[in-house]
Amino acid sequence: MDPILIIIIVAVVLIAAFFVLLLRNYKSCGPNEALIISGGRKRPITLPDGTVREIGYRYRIGGGTLVRPFMESTQILPLEIIPMDFNIEDAISTNGIRCTVRGTAEVKIAGDEPAIYLAAEQFLGKSLTDIRDVALRSLEGSCRALIGTMNLESLNKNRKQFTAKVFEDVESYFTNMGVRLLSFNLKEITDPSGYLAALGKPRIVEAQRDAEVAEAEAARDAIIKSAQAKKEGDIAKLSAETEVAQATHSLQMRKAELQAELSIKKADADFSYELERHKINQILKAEEAKVKLIEKDSSIALETKEIERAEQELMAKVRKPADAEKYRLQAEAEGMAAAKRAQAVAEADALTKVGQAEADALKKKAEAWNAFSEPALLQLVFEKLPDLAREMAAPLAKVDKIVMVSSDGKMGSAKITGEVASMLSQLPAVVKDLSGFDMQAWLQKLADKSSPGTESK
Repeated sequence: MDPILIIIIVAVVLIAAFFVLLLRNYKSCGPNEALIISGGRKRPITLPDGTVREIGYRYRIGGGTLVRPFMESTQILPLEIIPMDFNIEDAISTNGIRCTVRGTAEVKIAGDEPAIYLAAEQFLGKSLTDIRDVALRSLEGSCRALIGTMNLESLNKNRKQFTAKVFEDVESYFTNMGVRLLSFNLKEITDPSGYLAALGKPRIVEAQRDAEVAEAEAARDAIIKSAQAKKEGDIAKLSAETEVAQATHSLQMRKAELQAELSIKKADADFSYELERHKINQILKAEEAKVKLIEKDSSIALETKEIERAEQELMAKVRKPADAEKYRLQAEAEGMAAAKRAQAVAEADALTKVGQAEADALKKKAEAWNAFSEPALLQLVFEKLPDLAREMAAPLAKVDKIVMVSSDGKMGSAKITGEVASMLSQLPAVVKDLSGFDMQAWLQKLADKSSPGTESK
């Protein structure tokens, strides 16, 4: 193999291996995560309290970096918000009353560099639940200590002040862990002794009394104002009804006057209308008579023209076609008669010739039969006898199986032969019945002529 090709292949393999190594050692994290890369050279950092420390790790937030193989390792530190619910039971206030405080809070690992370093030292490799437990214990301890510095009534009234104290108290603890308190809310404050409920009872009774008094005064004022308003309303209603009655009377009087004037004008208009209508009707009747006269004259002329047109149409559509059809039928009848006469003559000639030919044939046949001698006739008869015997035995040929029962001890085959011979012995009688020729008598006559005794006589 070519050395240059080997060098190229090795170089490609090395480059590919280098890129694979880079990809395998490129580590990334999300925006809510911190990538902690440990194993590098040490460097100094300054903590929030001014202390300088040397560490051997670095971090990336929401990004990626190359990790030196076999020298550095990576771990993920979560930076997302951690919600938690707290329930502080049997907390004792300054006035010695036990209470239960419930609320919610949210914490997270701070995103600045010192906080990430502190949180990495304490929470790296732990889950969110572990971080929540540590923060929750610190928060509950601070709340319980603050409740011991306040009386229960002040705690219930000044919840914002208590929340500010909690933020101030836990700040140092959470800062040392790299954690920040984002929110704190008191949801409920209860005490088993009912102290808070007792504090509210006098105010509740006072509020109820004030409410009842205010309600009674309001009802009284409402009744007075309602009566006053009703009186004013009745007066206004009567005044309005009077004004309405006066306006209605004036309106009805004005309507009556207008109706009278309208009736007079309508009567004048109706009279003028009827007079004008009669005049127009007379003019229309005269014009209608003229129109009818013109229509009658036009109708007479139209009917005359229609009669002439009908006669011409009858001549063109009926008479001339009828004459043509009559001539055609007459010609067809004459042609058919001539054809039938010719056909009848031809058929008569053909029948005459056929009859003449058949008669000649019968005559010649009779002459031939008369010319035959007895030996010739005998030969013809004997030639037909096998055919006649075959026809007589034809029914036997169609029988598939014959069962012979013999009572005289003869064999079946001999019996069948005897039956066939008996059938053939009936041929002279059959010939006599069919043709009238007595074959048996004729044979007897021949036998008598050929015997010696007959010749001597």
